[in-house]
Amino acid sequence: MRKPDATPDMALARRAEAAGLNASAPPQQASVEGWLIRLSPGKAKRSRCVNALAQGSLPLDDLLARCQASFDHAGLPLIVRLTPFSQPLDLDARLAAKGWPAFDAADVMVLADLQAFGQATVLPAGQRLLAVDAPTYAAAVGALRGSSARAIEAHAERLAASPVPYQGFFLQQVAEQADPRTEQPAALLACGQIAQEGPIAGLYDIFTPPEGRGQGHAKNLCAALLAQARRQGASEAYLQVGSDNLTAQRVYERLGFVFAYRYHYRSPHGVVD
Repeated sequence: MRKPDATPDMALARRAEAAGLNASAPPQQASVEGWLIRLSPGKAKRSRCVNALAQGSLPLDDLLARCQASFDHAGLPLIVRLTPFSQPLDLDARLAAKGWPAFDAADVMVLADLQAFGQATVLPAGQRLLAVDAPTYAAAVGALRGSSARAIEAHAERLAASPVPYQGFFLQQVAEQADPRTEQPAALLACGQIAQEGPIAGLYDIFTPPEGRGQGHAKNLCAALLAQARRQGASEAYLQVGSDNLTAQRVYERLGFVFAYRYHYRSPHGVVD
């Protein structure tokens, strides 16, 4: 895992965490003693986990038991997401002491100023940014992730019901000399989503098909999405990336993103896929 190089801006980190919670809210969620329970059957763990946002008045084992009952009822394994902001502050250590393993560490990266991204979206010749509806977007992301039909349906449902307006896009390659008599589908180079809440915008689900990786498509897409967010009034941005995904981290660093904080998951069921 890459180590952060500088002291992170924790005020921006907190804004990114709050915005990220709103952006990933599924319809199936509830609160238990200030802990946010999410019960979507989708692929993303952030939509099917516990976020421990408050200390609560119950003993830890009682809180966990109530959460476990809700996850059992939903047919999902109990997963707790641990961040620097989780409550109580020693929650991670206490779950580790119970033998719950840590897995799927991710880094939140932030960009404090979008001034570098011009008002006009500049893409290489033959490339275009196309807005797509939530079911189309979820199907494309699901195919790239290898998601089940149930997970794809849950992803589309979450996007449609999100309190943060959905904005999903394809970066496509258009044939230079298309024959108007034949409807040739444009090639998908990358896909991504903006989740914008006022002045802060999150980039989500940045994927490039395997055959197109290493060609700069993800960087072109992200730059176009950040320019779009700036036109819509955003002044800062955030994203989440696997702590071991150094290739993607380097792409985001070239765009100006820096490390803010790291989170991971724990579960009494072991490492959960």
